[in-house]
Amino acid sequence: MRYMKLLGLEMMVFAIGAAVLFGQGNQEAANLTREGIEASKAKDWDKAIAAFKRAAQLDEHYAPNLASALQQRASVYVSQQKFQEAIADYSEALKVKSNDPEIFERRAYAEMQLKDYDKALHDYNEAIKLSPEEPKYYQVRALIYQTKGDFKAALADTEKVLKVDPNNQDAQQRKRFLEAKLHGTPTPPPMPSGPIPNPNVRPPATATVTPATKP
Repeated sequence: MRYMKLLGLEMMVFAIGAAVLFGQGNQEAANLTREGIEASKAKDWDKAIAAFKRAAQLDEHYAPNLASALQQRASVYVSQQKFQEAIADYSEALKVKSNDPEIFERRAYAEMQLKDYDKALHDYNEAIKLSPEEPKYYQVRALIYQTKGDFKAALADTEKVLKVDPNNQDAQQRKRFLEAKLHGTPTPPPMPSGPIPNPNVRPPATATVTPATKP
């Protein structure tokens, strides 16, 4: 995904930003941030989050580090199939970055694994409000609607995807399936059993923490 491709750049920005950051502002918060950075490098997310949380309480400009670390720990929980723990971390991250549609999508992924489709649908609704031109959100929301049996809503979302990406094979196949369901044409293939996957969400390969900067 995009954030994985920018990993090297983020690390460079992190190194430059940290040098500036530690030389200004609340010294205790800066020290805690340094502690959190070292813990994150060791992938000790519990320690990193504790340090970033204390730093953010002292100076709100350090809060983005907390949101980043929470998402990293959540991705570890997802890889361990600890979905409730992941949802809790994503929820905490949203308290810091409530306007980030990607966090809503990642939380929805964990909710989908627990078959909590109503909550996943809510999170996709929020993601779409924040980024209404992003077709991948409509694509997975269509899948949720389909799973819930709301074929009309699923078809509407699928058609939105096809307007942006007419060659999207998944959307083309889903449209045929939904039209068959709605219009009573020959029975289409059955829907897969078990929790539905989210093709847009993958745990990051490595962890990074982006430092906060003073305005």
